[in-house]
Amino acid sequence: EGTGPIWLDDVRCQGNELSLLGCPASPWGVTNCQHREDAAVVCAEPFQLRLVDGPGRCAGRLEVNRAGQWGTVCDDGWSRTNAVVVCRELGCGVARTVGDLPRGRPRFGPGTGRIWLDDVRCQGQEGTLQDCAHRAWGHHDCTHQEDIGVVC
Repeated sequence: EGTGPIWLDDVRCQGNELSLLGCPASPWGVTNCQHREDAAVVCAEPFQLRLVDGPGRCAGRLEVNRAGQWGTVCDDGWSRTNAVVVCRELGCGVARTVGDLPRGRPRFGPGTGRIWLDDVRCQGQEGTLQDCAHRAWGHHDCTHQEDIGVVC
């Protein structure tokens, strides 16, 4: 609970405002609240992904950043639809198929550190890989020999 004056009440943001002060609300300082009703917000870092150890920024081993730490994505259940979402998110055009590599999947060597995602299942319309279904962050049954690569 906070202390001191309560400045905002009945805040009704739509989601397109540039700041909290752009949201409709009761007049400044007019409230019927108590501090046991104080609101809180937890901000998350922007989702980041990259392709590394490939011939350029649009081909390589897929890595994602979680809590400031880069980690890899396991190939379990990986599909071309997942690659389509990754390539679109990176602004790298369409996902290319690679038929001469193991199981048709590009390999760019094992990563190190955390394996962040496993069993990723995109439907194709997602704007970002983090919106695709997947196991809980950091939960997997993989080794770095299963790190997925993507070619766009």
